Amino acid sequence: MSTSLHYQADTAMTQIDDCWNRIGVRGDASCEQLTLHIDCRNCPVHARAAAELLDRLQIDDIGDNLPEPAGENAEKQSQSAADLRSLLLFRIGEEWLALPTALLEEITEQRAIHRLPHRQNAVVLGITNIRGALVTCVSLAAMLGIGISNGEKRNEGNERHEQLRRLLIVRHNGQTTAFTADEVHGTLRVAASAWQAVPTTLTHAVGHFTHAVIHWNGRSVGLLDQGLLFHTLDRSLA
Repeated sequence: MSTSLHYQADTAMTQIDDCWNRIGVRGDASCEQLTLHIDCRNCPVHARAAAELLDRLQIDDIGDNLPEPAGENAEKQSQSAADLRSLLLFRIGEEWLALPTALLEEITEQRAIHRLPHRQNAVVLGITNIRGALVTCVSLAAMLGIGISNGEKRNEGNERHEQLRRLLIVRHNGQTTAFTADEVHGTLRVAASAWQAVPTTLTHAVGHFTHAVIHWNGRSVGLLDQGLLFHTLDRSLA
């Protein structure tokens, strides 16, 4: 099997060929790449398919769903579409946060994290293996000062709670970093006009790293300042 992702034409949308269900570990295991990757979840084909599916999980656009006044032309509609920003929504503790989708490389299941010897740092947890590459794992919870709620403490070890947790692999300025999210919602397109100022009710650390908020499903979602966030991460890694 070629390691390139296969697509099948469809009148409605492009379909992803879920080869792992046919010739992978969930199929007849005839894929020649299994010798190299052992499990389909370690294969770049599977990773790219997951990223593609995530990008399709678009929910209603925020700030762009009001009816256009009569007489508005196509140019204004085009400008409105260009104003949309794609964000990845995830939860850490009780805080819902967002980062630009463009930073995301992969979302995967939790993996073993190996601590670095002679290094005491609450932010830098260690390294993990992502398809043969060693990636630094960090704790955004520690950086943002997000504690674990009493409800989450009671749920530690709960199977459903553990199933929701995901490892997010992001890339910024050529550096790949991983962090754990307690829950990942998916992608959301938001008009910049829907961004609001950061309320003073946000905790100090979260508010420091947040440059705007949006309202979604009755919740306030903090849009993280990626420049400040990754600058601080770089300093923690130095």
